[in-house]
Amino acid sequence: MTDVPEHADDPADQPTRELAEIPAVEVISRAALMLMSAAAEKLGLADDEPEESPHRDLDEARRLITALAGLVKASAEYLGPHAGPVRDALRELQLAFRDASAYPDEPGQGPGEKFTGPVWRTPG
Repeated sequence: MTDVPEHADDPADQPTRELAEIPAVEVISRAALMLMSAAAEKLGLADDEPEESPHRDLDEARRLITALAGLVKASAEYLGPHAGPVRDALRELQLAFRDASAYPDEPGQGPGEKFTGPVWRTPG
């Protein structure tokens, strides 16, 4: 007779078991994606008129972008081929934040720039 935990099929136990099987790089990528998505929402980028978005909150967007920049900086070596696209997405969010700000931060003072360095739009 095998010993099966009494609540082995309990859905509350399922996420823990699944997380244990997910490689670290995937957990990091998922966390980055969640931070990117949340920052885009807080910038109003999901709406046709970002300035009119009821979800727009630049203070919250700043926090999310800074957290994303810290995660990217700390984990870039583990992201392998995904590091470049994640860095590009981070840069686009930083630029979108600068564009959305009535009084843009000085270069190097924007969200996450303490981790990434100053971000500018390249002419072209």
